[in-house]
Amino acid sequence: MPDPTPKKRTTIDLGSLARSHADNAVATIAGLMRDGLEESTRLRAADILLDRGFGRPKQETTNEVKGELRVIMRKVFDDIDDSEPEGHP
Repeated sequence: MPDPTPKKRTTIDLGSLARSHADNAVATIAGLMRDGLEESTRLRAADILLDRGFGRPKQETTNEVKGELRVIMRKVFDDIDDSEPEGHP
């Protein structure tokens, strides 16, 4: 017979748990950067380390619109009856 008393739930701080492995993670990524067999692996590891150490480069965006801006709206379901569904008055 199962125990009827409620169990106390334990919450896990996932961020804290992940940070506790940060040193090993960085060492692993650095090892892949140095010793990875594939060039793509080494490049990706280097990219990850640079992103974490210096942040990702800012990307330029513009809000400039050249030419005509056109909005097209279409009714997609022409053949659907808008009345009440079957079984509802």
